[in-house]
Formats: sequence, structure tokens, C-alpha cells
Amino acid sequence: MNMRYYWLLGLLAATLLTACKEEPKKTPAVPPVAKAAVKVPDFQADTAFAYIEKQLAFGPRVPGTSAHAQCAEWLAATFRAAGAEVMVQTASVTAYNGSKLPMKNIIASFYPEKTKRIMLTAHWDTRPIADQDSVRKNQPIPGANDGGSGVAILLEIARHLGKDSLNVGIDLILWDVEDYGMSEVENSYCLGSQYWSRNKHKPGYQAAYAINLDMVGANGATFVKEGMSMQYAPEVVEKVWRNAERLGYGNLFTPLRSDGIIDDHVYVNTIGGIKAIDIIDQPDARGFFEHWHTHGDDIEAISKETLKAVGQTLLEVVYRE
Repeated sequence: MNMRYYWLLGLLAATLLTACKEEPKKTPAVPPVAKAAVKVPDFQADTAFAYIEKQLAFGPRVPGTSAHAQCAEWLAATFRAAGAEVMVQTASVTAYNGSKLPMKNIIASFYPEKTKRIMLTAHWDTRPIADQDSVRKNQPIPGANDGGSGVAILLEIARHLGKDSLNVGIDLILWDVEDYGMSEVENSYCLGSQYWSRNKHKPGYQAAYAINLDMVGANGATFVKEGMSMQYAPEVVEKVWRNAERLGYGNLFTPLRSDGIIDDHVYVNTIGGIKAIDIIDQPDARGFFEHWHTHGDDIEAISKETLKAVGQTLLEVVYRE
């Protein structure tokens, strides 16, 4: 055979092999699954306001008083009625003056099976003295804003959590014995959060982050980026502030920054090892709201518009996790 024949034979074989190959099967494109729109419930400021009135009806919630004990029972029952798994963490703590106080941290857990958890917290006790007032300085304050407002917002949030299903677990914690301290005595405030941070309600408990509320219901409130929050959890601060801005509450959640203050979030960070921030009213990034530690901290100091702004922002944050 000559070379031309071999060349033709090879060409024929290559053609036959090509013809025998099957066309590759194309995998049909799978249309992307549309992500369900997140439906964030509407925070009811009227309900939150009523929760403040209910707390005030017990009288000042000073640890060791009957008003304190009765309010604790009501708070736990209200969380249970919303569908939460409730635990009351009790202990005897020592105040700056040597007094032994019955502490009750009230913990309401939603979706306990979820591994990723978020903490929303506030203190529920009231200050035993009106040290910033000019009259009746040795009598306890009503605590409508300083204590009552944060508690009311968490109770209203709990009412919604019991109806819906979230991607994360939520733990609502009401700190006790927060306001029984003196500035001159180191670590004399926030005894409830200090105790919990050393003795968590579940062994090995951890949360992605915590948001603490303190004085979050006053007329003309100004929430600033508090110093300790920015030191330990700036990304959480920005998450909350972005949501507030998007909802139209940028006039309350301002870009101002303040120096660090001692509040419950500090101990959750430093002892508890959980990133925590504080939403707290600090006009002009200095001091606290007008009626702080006075008898003027009553229902007249409360704004439903402020309650709405804070409550709706928190619902937006947790429902979009």
C-alpha cells in the first residue's frame, strides 16, 4: 500500500469514531429558589406603653421589697404566656453598703433548639434613692424610663416572637440589681449582669451578640454610639444603626459618639465573653436623660414614638438574621 492509502484509511477511522460519540447531555438549568421575603411584625407602641404603666403600678421595683417580688412574678408569667421557656436565676448579692439583696434575673428563651442565639437585655429593678433630685432624695424613683422602658420593649417583642419562627434563637434577659450602686464604689452597679456573666443560665452558653437597652423611652431621646459598645462590638452597633436609618429613625440613632460608660453590656463583654452593645439615651453624647435618677422619671417622661423607634429597629435586626 502506498502512503496515500494509509492516509485515507486513517481519515475514515477518525470520521467513524467522531460519528459514534454521543452528544453530551446538557443538564437542565435549575431555576434559583426565590428567597422568601422577610415579614417583620409591626411593633405596637401602645402595648409597650401599657407594659410600663403595669410596672409602675407595682410601685418602685427595689430589690427586697414586695413590689419587686410581685413584679418578678408578673414578668415571668407574661413571658410564659408569650410562649417562652422561662427561667428565674436567683441569688443573694451584696450591695455597696453591705446589704444582702435577693437578685432575680428573668430569662425568657425562644426557639431553644436553635444553635445561633441573640440576646436582648434590659434591667428591671429601680433605683432605691433619687440622688439626682432636689427633693425626697432618699426615696426610690418610679423608674418609668430607667428600667421600665427597656423591659416594656422586650415584653412587646416577646409577644411577636411567640407567634413567628426565626432563623436564630432569642434570649430575652431582664437584669436585676442594676441600679443599686454608687459611682464612687467600683463595680457596685449591674450586680445581676455581673452574676450572670460568671454563672450563665446554661453551661457553655454563648450568643452571637447582645443588645442591652437602658433608658430607651423618653421624649426627645438621643441614642449615640457609646464608647464601650464601639470598643467591643462596633459591627453590632453599625448593624443596629443601619437598620434604624433605613426605617427612618436616623434622627434618634445619631452618628454621635460618646465616651464609654459602665452598664450591663460591659460585664457581658468583659466577663461573659459575648459581644454586647448598649442603646442608651445620652443627649449631646453627654450625661443622661433629663429625669435620670429623679422622681420625674414617671409615665409623663415616656414617648410612644421613642418606644416605637427602638422596638421596631430591634424587630428588624432579629427578624433579618
